[in-house]
Amino acid sequence: MTLRTERTDARTWPVEQLKELFSESFPEFITADRLVSEYIGRVREWFPAWDLTLVDEREVPVAAGWGVPVHWDGSAEGLPTGYTDSLVRAVEGREQGVAPDTLVICGAVVTPSFKGRGLAGETLTALRRAALESGLTRVVAPVRPTTKARYPLTPIETFMRWRRPDGTALDPWIRTHERLGAEILAAAPVSQTMTGTVAQWEKWTGLALPESGEYVVPDGLGLLRVDRAADEGVYQEPNVWMRHV
Repeated sequence: MTLRTERTDARTWPVEQLKELFSESFPEFITADRLVSEYIGRVREWFPAWDLTLVDEREVPVAAGWGVPVHWDGSAEGLPTGYTDSLVRAVEGREQGVAPDTLVICGAVVTPSFKGRGLAGETLTALRRAALESGLTRVVAPVRPTTKARYPLTPIETFMRWRRPDGTALDPWIRTHERLGAEILAAAPVSQTMTGTVAQWEKWTGLALPESGEYVVPDGLGLLRVDRAADEGVYQEPNVWMRHV
C-alpha cells in the first residue's frame, strides 16, 4: 500500500468514505463532554494544520489523526489533566499569545477493513513528523487504552503498568505507542468528564439505570455515577500520558 499524508481540510471528502473511516470510532457518550463542546469549534478553526489524513493510491482516506499545539514545561506535573484540558490549554494559549512548543496527539482512527496493517502507527508517525518539522520540540498523547473497558474497576494507575509475559504492554494501543518509542509519563485519571441526564445515559449505554449508584457501562473505561434525584449521570474517562519526543 502506498500512502500519502495530507491535511484533512485540503479537500472535501465523499461522505461514504468518511462514514467508513469513522464507523468504529468511539462510544456515543464520548460527545457528552461539555467543556470539549465549548472549545472544539475554536480548535477546528485555529488548528487545522494538525488534522491529518492518510490517503492510499486509490485516493481513499484509510486513517486519520489530529492534535493540538500547547505550551508545556516538560514535567509530568506540568501536563494538562488530560484530553479536554489539552484543548483548553491550546485555545487559551493562542488567545493569550503563548507560543506552543508541544503537540498533543488527541486521536487516531483507521478504517476497520485496514486494521492490523500498521496504519495507526503510520498516523502517529505522521503527526510526530509534522510537529518536529514545524518547530515543536515535544510530542505527547493522552492515550485511551482500548482494553481498559474490560477492567473498569481497575485504577488506571494500576492498569497502565500491566505487561504481557514478553514485557510489552498488555494494552495494544499503549503497545503501539511504545513500539514507536513512546514512554509512559503519568496517569490521567480524569482526562474527560461526560455529563448527561439519566434518560440520555440510558440511551447512550442501552442500560436501565433504575437507582442512584455506580454502573459498569459498555465501552466505559471507568464507572458511571448516577444520581437519580439530580437526574444526572457523570462518567470520568481515564487516559495514560505518553511521550514520543
